[in-house]
Amino acid sequence: MTADVPILIVGGGIGGMTAALALARAGFPAHIVERSPEFGEIGAGIQLAPNALRVLDCLGVLPRLEALAVRPRHLVLMHADTGQHLTTVDFGASFRRRYGYPYTVMHRGDLLAVLHQACQAAVRVTLESGREVTGLADHGDGARAAFADGGGYECGAVIGADGLWSTARTLVSGDRPIAQKFVAYRGALPAGPAVSADEFSSADEIIWIGPGKHLVQYPIRRGELYNQVAVFRSGRYSPEAELSDGWGTPDELDEAFARACDRVRAGVALINRDRRWVMYDREPLGNWTTGRITLLGDAAHPMVQYLAQGACQAIEDAECLARHFAARDGDVVKALAAYQAERIPRTALVQRAARRWGQIWHDDGPVIPLLRDRILTRRPPDDYTDLDWLYQDQPKAS
Repeated sequence: MTADVPILIVGGGIGGMTAALALARAGFPAHIVERSPEFGEIGAGIQLAPNALRVLDCLGVLPRLEALAVRPRHLVLMHADTGQHLTTVDFGASFRRRYGYPYTVMHRGDLLAVLHQACQAAVRVTLESGREVTGLADHGDGARAAFADGGGYECGAVIGADGLWSTARTLVSGDRPIAQKFVAYRGALPAGPAVSADEFSSADEIIWIGPGKHLVQYPIRRGELYNQVAVFRSGRYSPEAELSDGWGTPDELDEAFARACDRVRAGVALINRDRRWVMYDREPLGNWTTGRITLLGDAAHPMVQYLAQGACQAIEDAECLARHFAARDGDVVKALAAYQAERIPRTALVQRAARRWGQIWHDDGPVIPLLRDRILTRRPPDDYTDLDWLYQDQPKAS
């Protein structure tokens, strides 16, 4: 069959853009369709660990990213209520020697802008915005994508990188996103005395954890902005109210952090209240693929944010997908089967670990917080044992 589009990528976010670049680098043309009128990101900060930077470096975009990013000196974990220092992770020379790359934070919009520019410059990548995919079907020797405007494409392969509420995922699963009863308020402020304190370096990432809540703070965009994310468990959540605005409200935000230490309450007071983000994930799937259609990123493995790996795992997906296309000379069915066989075990592990880590951060019982704090306060800053599985270069299948 002659395809209108050899490889169609549905979704022009971080995962879709990275997949297009990786496929193009491997010699395969990719066409991205994005339903929004323009390519862009809503939100503020994003964390890129060594496992993601390793891929972005191979794609040639790392120098442009570094010009916009911040490399935190430390990750400092604090107790949100007592202000007690729990542990520090040193992101310095020993961290870089161990993993080959630093830990980096930046504005999500800056990351997507760099990826977009790289896609525009790549001769094998084409892009369309304002095209909403409303249906996908596999026909054995090809696939078809239908659009809201009535048009469609015949495709050699389709990569569903269309996020949490993925249309592509409905082909392989009837599940739906799981609301975790937590919501986030987030935003970035101009850096300055109002959002910093003498006891912390302006280049530190600080995470304040406590019962039913946490606050994340770090600089972005060359240190010009200060990113904050406040997350809390809503007492008003119910399945019936899930899609309404009646829970996770700004007054609940203030109530959740009312007993926090002064520094945390001061930070929360500066967070924009115009929009909240509900925390969702899904159970891991054992299959992402039907024929010539597969999933990538949040469409395949949405996860809660406590390991800061959502985008990082999508970037890993992109590298893996392109590698298997190259190793199988573009045989779509074999490449997609090898791709999901390699990626599903790892992403399922990260999904489950992220959920457990959130439970540890937020526990309000009499035992887990005591054990957590005792263990954390005893670890040295350069003990990376518990990070190796996540950040070290993974064995590559062929």
